[in-house]
Amino acid sequence: MNICRSIHHQLQNTPPFTTVLLFCMVFGCSNPASAPGTVSFLDQEWSQPDELSSAARESQEFTRETGIAIRQSPVPNTLFSSLPPQAQLGLLRRSLQERGPIPDVLGIDVIWPGILSDDLIDVGHDFATELSTMDPQLVSSYTVHGKVVAVPYHAHVGVLAFRSDLLLQYGYSRPPETWDELEQMAARIQAGERAKGKKDFWGYVWQGAATEGLTCNALEWQVSEGGGRIIEDDGTISVNNPAAIRSWQRAARWIGRISPPGVVAYQEVDSLSAWDAGNAAFMRSWQWGYRLTHPRDSPLRDRTGYTSMPGGSVGRVGTLGGVGLAVPRSSTHPREALALIRFLIAKEQESKVDPAHFVPIPPTQLYDLPQILQAYAPSTRLNQQNSWLVSRPSNVTGRAYENVTQAYTQSVHSVLTGQKSAPEAAAELEKQLIRITGFRPGPPKM
Repeated sequence: MNICRSIHHQLQNTPPFTTVLLFCMVFGCSNPASAPGTVSFLDQEWSQPDELSSAARESQEFTRETGIAIRQSPVPNTLFSSLPPQAQLGLLRRSLQERGPIPDVLGIDVIWPGILSDDLIDVGHDFATELSTMDPQLVSSYTVHGKVVAVPYHAHVGVLAFRSDLLLQYGYSRPPETWDELEQMAARIQAGERAKGKKDFWGYVWQGAATEGLTCNALEWQVSEGGGRIIEDDGTISVNNPAAIRSWQRAARWIGRISPPGVVAYQEVDSLSAWDAGNAAFMRSWQWGYRLTHPRDSPLRDRTGYTSMPGGSVGRVGTLGGVGLAVPRSSTHPREALALIRFLIAKEQESKVDPAHFVPIPPTQLYDLPQILQAYAPSTRLNQQNSWLVSRPSNVTGRAYENVTQAYTQSVHSVLTGQKSAPEAAAELEKQLIRITGFRPGPPKM
């Protein structure tokens, strides 16, 4: 425990590369491979406080059914989840490449398959039946050059959180469906709440820091307006186009008007803090099945609703996030690993149809959810036009994705902060992406 506490303290001021070395030195030398009949599992979601009891139950049930014990991962889940995503990825890459002690089952981010594919086994054949029942776009996100490197587990989708009580107070029968409506509603509610003395109240909070969160937000802005996916599936660099430029300009106009000036430094925890303090009418958020059926404790739990992200000229779009379950080539217990994945996927499928898994949610709090979430919230009211998912260009760019997303977030951020005009930033970004990937520029493909 003292070692873990010491490492956690050092992480706070340690560069990502040094962090990776530190973990490999400590855990790579002190954790032998699991004994026969056991399997180790590394998934940051299992270490979240609101899921510990569920994880413990599933672990015990798996062992009862199969006789296979789940052992502590060579890298503890709690410490792994405390690392920023870039450091998590760096740790896995180094451990996989050096064939050191590695968990038998990995929970990998949806944007990691193209980076880690060479070190993961193809699970497509073993899970052909399960994969055939899943959303094809979700499966494709974990497929690299025809190889399924992970089974989709928890699909996270970008959604809009809204204050259901405030919408009713200001005479709105539904949340916004378009960016124009969002701006109008946010401005009106913000003005009304400030007139009541809430000077720190804002209409819309989101994640504007130059991190992966901004990639997800900005991708929704531009794709909904026909601005493309930054880099298309065929390798076309499409980001320098009028629709994408207009979407960035629109977001820049929100700052100081319906979004706080400090939103350009907001990450998930910052927007959530503003929300929990009751200082926002709308918030860009992530949702997945467990979160909908087991709402987190919050001062606004009974007043928070969810809907698809607003749309533009093309429609409503939510960025795809989430976790898939993978087996490293270096796993010493691949049979047990596949058994654990099959068990966890089955439990996830059960949760979609078993009423015992659902916490009752007032119908006013779910409206036009993305289709991938509707199975978890059968009471949701549906519109004629459902939103659709967009995936980040991680598979097409492979190991270059880290540089691609960094270049993209820096460019969008420079527009939000007023350092560059949107046309200037898009033109420079296009040149950067050509250098990074070697791909050619072209128009978006819708």
